[in-house]
Amino acid sequence: MKVSLYSMSKGLFTSTVVMLIAGSSFTVMAGVEAFKSGPVIKDYGKVAEVNSSLVIPADMKFKVAFDLGNASKPGELNRSIDTLARFINMHVAAGVKLEDISVAMVVHGKAANDMTKDRFYQQLNAGQKNVNKDLIAQLINNRVRFYVCGQTAAYYGITPQDLLPDVNMALSALTAHALLAHGGYSVNPF
Repeated sequence: MKVSLYSMSKGLFTSTVVMLIAGSSFTVMAGVEAFKSGPVIKDYGKVAEVNSSLVIPADMKFKVAFDLGNASKPGELNRSIDTLARFINMHVAAGVKLEDISVAMVVHGKAANDMTKDRFYQQLNAGQKNVNKDLIAQLINNRVRFYVCGQTAAYYGITPQDLLPDVNMALSALTAHALLAHGGYSVNPF
């Protein structure tokens, strides 16, 4: 039986590709396992320990605004809200004092529904409860401020009484971002 050099190299290439794909799927699973509960908001915002070469100055004070326009699927946690817990957890774990972290989220569009009490949320989401409310309450207890766009609220018929406790109504998302920027907040780009 004759075997050409081409067919041998083709077989070796195929075997190598299969081994690389199998190895990469193992790496992805190992990556998820690296994420653990954080020191502040334990049920949310899991973080991984990182040996960072970007040093956080000892006197660093974070003032960061986040923007949220996309609602979660009914009955699911909004991952962008969970990002706030991750932001707090990872920086406290890295040595930043909790009192040196100021976080705000400006909410507009359909995401405004994730800021509402069950009574309002259930009307829009086939009777499902708002699973974001516990996380939002824990974030508020850790000095996170939420501002719902008043223009969005008017469009969707959301009143201040429909909002979860201590979630604020702003004139607009544009206004909230401008005021936060004036107060020294940077806008997180994602």
